[in-house]
Amino acid sequence: MMNELKDPRKTFGEAVIEAAATNENIVVLSADSSSGSGLGDFPKKFPDRHFEFGIMEQGVIGFACGLATTGKIPVFAAIAPFVTARPFEMFRNDLGYMNQNAKIVGRCCGLTYDQLGATHHSIDDVAIIRTIPGVTIINPGDPVTIKKAVHAMISHVGPCYMKIGSPAMPVLYPEDVEFKLGKGIVVKDGKDIALIATGTVLSKAFAAAKLLEEAGVSVRLIDMHTLKPVDKELILSAAKEIGKIVTVEEHFIAGGLGSIVAEICSQECPAQIKMIGIGDKYASNGPYEELLRQHGLQPDQIYETTKKFLTT
Repeated sequence: MMNELKDPRKTFGEAVIEAAATNENIVVLSADSSSGSGLGDFPKKFPDRHFEFGIMEQGVIGFACGLATTGKIPVFAAIAPFVTARPFEMFRNDLGYMNQNAKIVGRCCGLTYDQLGATHHSIDDVAIIRTIPGVTIINPGDPVTIKKAVHAMISHVGPCYMKIGSPAMPVLYPEDVEFKLGKGIVVKDGKDIALIATGTVLSKAFAAAKLLEEAGVSVRLIDMHTLKPVDKELILSAAKEIGKIVTVEEHFIAGGLGSIVAEICSQECPAQIKMIGIGDKYASNGPYEELLRQHGLQPDQIYETTKKFLTT
């Protein structure tokens, strides 16, 4: 049901169990993390395909890659900074360099582990993981596309990193929405501004687009759910046909969606780009919605930033 709130972790876990029911090669690895990742029922249903390691994420990455060499499809989900920043060398060498078919999922991504502060925020993961050749990065923004992303990730042969948040999120799409890795979704077409958003703040961009349209601004709203390989064609069409692009992400401005869009446009079709995200500072701890407001990521703030950008 559209606008219904759902737990992204529960949705993710249900999708993995659904996929595992038809694919016996799927195994789940845990660093004391399955229950918090929505996978608490997996060991009950598939006890021989669930492996608990305790809090040793570096070792889990290596073990996942070893399992992948035997034809298994390992899914390892844990707190986002602990599967990207903490084991980066293992991610780069064991998973990326060896091109292993393992699926790494960072839950509680962005600022969604709000109260625990900078050590538990994951606002640099796209920046560091996209430097690893061949790794697909998926950042779905609603429960429907989370489920579709899980199935697409498992069907894809090659290393993947997927991001999911933790607060309940609204259903933005009908169940039959088309989802394909590497292809963004044009939610609304428009001619005045291109609003490109990803992941946990996609719903904020949806709301901002509605405010802009009510103010007479024609918005092309794009959900860029795959950040690598990114939908280059969709970005360049926005640059050529509109010329003004606003990016919205719960990530450092450096190295994330805004940087990706700017890199592509600078090389092939220069455009004016306004990046809305987190600046060069550590985020505070506190209630999630308040943290988003501190960084200009609430709908009214996206609206105001975009309106101002349109007049420059």
